Amino acid sequence: MPQTATTEPVIEVRNLHKAYGALEVIKGVDITARRGDVISLIGSSGSGKSTILRCVNLLEDSQQGDILFQGEPVKWKGEGLRRHPADPRQVLRIRTNLSMVFQQFNLWSHLTILQNVMEAPVTVLGHNRAESERAARAYLDKVGIGDKCDAWPAQLSGGQQQRAAIARALAMEPAALLFDEPTSALDPELEQEVVKVIKDLATEGRTMMIVTHDMKLAHDVSDHVIFLHEGRIEEEGPPETLFGDAKSERLRGFLSSTVHA
Repeated sequence: MPQTATTEPVIEVRNLHKAYGALEVIKGVDITARRGDVISLIGSSGSGKSTILRCVNLLEDSQQGDILFQGEPVKWKGEGLRRHPADPRQVLRIRTNLSMVFQQFNLWSHLTILQNVMEAPVTVLGHNRAESERAARAYLDKVGIGDKCDAWPAQLSGGQQQRAAIARALAMEPAALLFDEPTSALDPELEQEVVKVIKDLATEGRTMMIVTHDMKLAHDVSDHVIFLHEGRIEEEGPPETLFGDAKSERLRGFLSSTVHA
């Protein structure tokens, strides 16, 4: 589902740098996700994939560069390791519109699955409870677990819990979804349940950034794939090019290692 050059960017990252003390882990990264784009970030452990996602969602402070959400730049104060967002209200507004799905499902154990999906729209967005319940049931149906509304998280399989987490993210009606290794905590059979949901969302034209170890998922759902190596973009492009005609020796080695893993 490639987008035209005039499609509005939802997320823009310009010359992003991120350090932990003296250790620089992101070293000048540029990423643009336009409306309807699916961007996958791939690379070895420690390459910076998840850190970029956390910086985009303002869960981590970056030390240099710009982050724009729907054309609005994040306001910063301070410099270097002292830099942090200047406007807490802006941070809340951006996070509310960027729903993130983590590797661990992070469901609230004391709430039913339906209550988990309803909670943020009611308490954060101030939506009517009855309307939020109707929407939550629809999203749980969408991810294939509409029959689990009254179950507790501990009663669900890992794949079902992750699908509930995706429904919870969708219930916020975000402008973009961020997935951080959404299938890596699952065994292969349960992984496919979640992969199907993500593929369905991509078909709908939702804007997504996905950090994944699953090369088939990245190939099948992405408009654009970014291969990161030691905090830099080593190679990027459409999945057919990246997986079928890799230019970088590092990328060829990485893809070979994933095939034989």
